[in-house]
Amino acid sequence: MESSIALKITNLGKKYTIGVQKEGTLRSAISNIFRSSSSKGKDFWALRNVSFEIPKGEVIGIIGKNGAGKSTLLKLISQITKPSEGQIEINGRVASLLEVGTGFHPELTGRENIFLNGTILGMSRKEVKSKFDEIVSFSGIEKFIDTPVKHYSSGMYVRLAFAVAAHLEPEILIIDEVLAVGDAEFQKKCLGKMDEVAKTGRTVLFVSHNMAAIKNLCKTGILIDKGQVTYKGTIDETIQQYNSTHTIAKSKFDTSDFTSRKRGIHQIYINSVEFNQAFFVPSSELEISISLGQKEDFNGKIDLSIFIFDGLNNTVYQLSSFYFNKELVYKKNDLFKFLLNRINLSPGMYHVGIWLSGNGIEQDYIENYVSFEVNQGNIYEIQNAHIVSIVQKEFEFKVLNETRSE
Repeated sequence: MESSIALKITNLGKKYTIGVQKEGTLRSAISNIFRSSSSKGKDFWALRNVSFEIPKGEVIGIIGKNGAGKSTLLKLISQITKPSEGQIEINGRVASLLEVGTGFHPELTGRENIFLNGTILGMSRKEVKSKFDEIVSFSGIEKFIDTPVKHYSSGMYVRLAFAVAAHLEPEILIIDEVLAVGDAEFQKKCLGKMDEVAKTGRTVLFVSHNMAAIKNLCKTGILIDKGQVTYKGTIDETIQQYNSTHTIAKSKFDTSDFTSRKRGIHQIYINSVEFNQAFFVPSSELEISISLGQKEDFNGKIDLSIFIFDGLNNTVYQLSSFYFNKELVYKKNDLFKFLLNRINLSPGMYHVGIWLSGNGIEQDYIENYVSFEVNQGNIYEIQNAHIVSIVQKEFEFKVLNETRSE
């Protein structure tokens, strides 16, 4: 491998067998008693035929939907698990932060774990000691540095783990979505530190669903889908490719299957969502119609809120019945319509989150089910738009803010 290459992956694959317990355990022995002799596990390839190179000093954003194979790839690179096929060539020391507490021994204190991690990275005690104060200061857990980490909260874990991974000067730094555990202030510190690490010529692999953070930090992106690399290019092109392949614009969406949704008690639920069209221009009128279903009898007041997110998952609109003087009351077969007189959005794909509350209790929430596309329009027709009405059958709730021009 060339000295200018930090990481080279060739025909990498990882296979798991679904439905088979690990041999040699009590659990597997008991399971085998009741399992039919004809029962066999199925092979599942979490990754297959993955090949790419990463130059030294590159900051790579790895994106893809849940289950695409991103975490499996990072575990293989970190040598946490072995590949089923293919080859990984690594030029330098690797520090990984894949899960809360990765590499920490729960019975050891924070201080002892810092030295343990440094030793794993091949550093001398003197080298670790020279970085110790900086690590502790960055983590912000000085008071608990001599406490066993098994007593740490998840936030304290990730603070110390990131501080160790970033400050012990690995040639390759691998960060998974674990940063989402930290608070906003610490996430900002982490992104700043990763940027600083990258500028020193070290290589960073960053996995996140926060597209704004990915875009700000990374220059190059890799898109993974169904265990394969489907795109590699600039980060803007990669995000655009992800949005175009994973977001479908259409006018009507069936959201009646609430069984997989974790939020809400689902006495009532969001049954379907419909737009007046699937494609818009910035001067278009946007109408969102929502029908509700009920799992059990429900009577009472409801609140509906709509959140519109751009391709970087930033909220660009929030529309809510809560801000209207009149209340919504649930009635079977009612249709609720949110109407904006003009959408003031740049061209691109947008997805919609919808929150439903009933009698003050969260009933349902959907996100990434529903989307629409804005195409290029006449920029001279664009005005600041506000919600103009919510309609429940014959009742119309008037706008609070009229459209205004600058």
